[in-house]
Formats: sequence, C-alpha cells, structure tokens
Amino acid sequence: MAEYAKDVLVDTQWVEDHLDDDSIRIVEVDENPALYAEAHIPGAIGFDWKTDLQDQLKRDFLGPDAFGELFGSRGIGSEHTIVLYGDRNNWFAAYTYWYLKYYGHEAVKLVNGPREKWIAEGRPTETDVPSYPPATFNAQAGDDAIRAKREEVLASLDSGTKLVDVRSPQEFSGELIAMPGYEQEGAQRAGHIPGAASVPWAQAVTEDGTFKSADELADLYGGKGVSNGADVIAYCRIGERSAHTWFVLHELLGKEAVKNYDGSWTEWGNLVDVPIEKG
Repeated sequence: MAEYAKDVLVDTQWVEDHLDDDSIRIVEVDENPALYAEAHIPGAIGFDWKTDLQDQLKRDFLGPDAFGELFGSRGIGSEHTIVLYGDRNNWFAAYTYWYLKYYGHEAVKLVNGPREKWIAEGRPTETDVPSYPPATFNAQAGDDAIRAKREEVLASLDSGTKLVDVRSPQEFSGELIAMPGYEQEGAQRAGHIPGAASVPWAQAVTEDGTFKSADELADLYGGKGVSNGADVIAYCRIGERSAHTWFVLHELLGKEAVKNYDGSWTEWGNLVDVPIEKG
C-alpha cells in the first residue's frame, strides 16, 4: 500500500499472517461494543469507546496517565505495534488511531477494511477474551498539533483555516441533527459551522470499506477546496467520523496541518453565541 503518503495501512491477509506475532497487539473498537463478544479476530483486545476510552466524569477523553494505565493493563506496551479495526468502516478504530497519535504512540496501523470485511472473507474469529501480561505504556503529553478545541475553531472563522464537515448532507444542511440509527448526543441546534465544506466521510471509501486510491482521494478533497495550502480542521458529531477523515488527509495524503475537532457538532450546536449556517 505504498501509494499512500505513509505506511499506515495493513490488509486483512497481513493481519492473518501476523496473528501469532507477539510484537503486535490487535485492537477492536466498535460503535456497537457488543459485537466484540459475538466474534473478533483471534487475540484481539476489545475496547469500549464509551466506558474505556472516555472520562466518566467530564466530556473529554482520558488523560495521559489514565490512558497509559488502561493500555498497559490490557497487555499493550509502548514497544508494541497496535493494529486497529472495528465496525462502521473503522470509525472508532480511526478515532483510537488518532487518540494514540495524540499521546505519542507512533507504531500504529489501521486495517484497510472493517470487521465486516474480515468476517465476509471467512477469516478466523473467536469469542474468547485474550489475557496478556501487564505491560508499561508510556503516554506522552497530548499533541495539540492534531487536536482542535472550540476556541481554535471559533478563531478559524476569520483565519483562513478550512473547516471540513464530514457528516451526511442531511446533518450538514440542518435537516437532521443526527441520522437515524446514530446515537443522539444532545445538540440543541442543527446545521453546520459557517464556511465549512461538506465532504461526507463515506466518499473516501469503497463499497467494502477499504480506502479509495491516493489519486481518487486527492481529487475528492481537492475538488472541495481542501488544498495543500490551507490548514484544515475536520469535524462531525462527536469526533469519530472526523477522525476517519483526519486519517485520510493526514496519514494517507500526507497533509500535515490537519486537526480533528473532537468536540464537533455536539459541542458547537450547544454553545451560546456562536454562529451556525443551514442549507
């Protein structure tokens, strides 16, 4: 998969060939955490994005110490290459990839295709929960070069930064706050951040959830004004779909100045005295 800017994807055959490689930890993160118990890649460690990866007292993710303790307790050390996959075309797998990069873990790969692809290909699965010895995972200070917070998003309205809304057209236009079948996180208003380009995340993948070619992706985002010259902030509803787009722009296309706004519309749609657009 050398056509992309960075060597960050592995295919399903590569994963099957490395199931017994102790230098690798395979991790599944699903929108629907119950899927892990039904079947997962042999040896895969399952994380619940709500109860494991989020702070339970405030709307934020774990701090570096808690993040390191979580991964170490599951047998994932700083020396391991982490290979991520999940349902919904790897939304929360891509989110966890971005999360790991935020805390400085460089040895991370994403499976090119979701858990549905693995199962459809008839590859091995199990229901047993693996047990690995505790390890030491050293999370570094968060890298704000890849994370945007609300103050920066507000400032971007006058700075020339390109905002990319990766939600569905119905969410972007304000027709819906959340698509049917998606969790409603409580935004009070529908619409989009002023000036944002609408580039739904799904336009970046093929029917089986694998990524389109680098040339196709460059044409897609270039055609929407997401050029190499401008800084980019991607957002969605709670940050998982926009992490998928961050992965495409930053990792596959090699655009360095890309941030994920993980507060996303759930935060912006509830803020007092900030502008929105509809249509």
